[in-house]
Amino acid sequence: MEKLVLIKVGGKIVEEEETLRRLLNDFAAIEGYKVLVHGGGRSATKLAAQLGIESKMVGGRRITDAETLKVVTMVYGGLVNKNIVAGLQALGVNALGLTGADMNLMRSDKRPVAEVDYGFVGDVKEVNSDLLASLIRQGIVPVLAPLTHDKRGHLLNTNADTIAGEAAKALARHFEVTLMFCFEKKGVLRDEEDDESVIPEIDRMAFKEYVERGVIQGGMIPKLENAFQAIDAGVKQVIITRASEIHQGKGTRVF
Repeated sequence: MEKLVLIKVGGKIVEEEETLRRLLNDFAAIEGYKVLVHGGGRSATKLAAQLGIESKMVGGRRITDAETLKVVTMVYGGLVNKNIVAGLQALGVNALGLTGADMNLMRSDKRPVAEVDYGFVGDVKEVNSDLLASLIRQGIVPVLAPLTHDKRGHLLNTNADTIAGEAAKALARHFEVTLMFCFEKKGVLRDEEDDESVIPEIDRMAFKEYVERGVIQGGMIPKLENAFQAIDAGVKQVIITRASEIHQGKGTRVF
């Protein structure tokens, strides 16, 4: 089976000129089939403030009312996405920027109201992996923005980690997929204060043990739960690493 690398980068990395330039150079150097998924939350918050729209967050998730949806559509689907695409084209990578609405790539349902009404936020229900795989095989590099649609004419804000996980699971039918989550640390750490204390490999048993001992906690728990769900769905491996080390094989390997 042909190999594919799917990389998810947080907003912070793609929103600053210097880190974006470095990331795009590193990403361009990856050989073979690849996909990039990006965030852009800080830019959205900044633009919303300039437009006099208050950003409301609950547990790190953005509440997306009608006005906020306009802002995230402009920022994620426009400004951030097209900057990345233009940067990759300059490096000879034939990138194509896509939201979930383009070619009906990712369909979502609006998240039902429970304790919190998240507004126009989508939970992914369907990924058109055949179409995505055929683009990739033509030498096109998809750059996916964190927006989906409900097939009834509404765009929905969707978490970028979720977009990456769902795309990786769907593409696992067509390729041997490595899913990489990039953030500011070198990997999953034994000691949050020590940047060098990277845990090189984690399987399910180790994960359970680390959680029980309090080594892995907070926001890293759902990240790793997502990683194991991806493995269950046929993704070969998940790597959690720093964006500057995506082609050095460093970080934490989840399998």
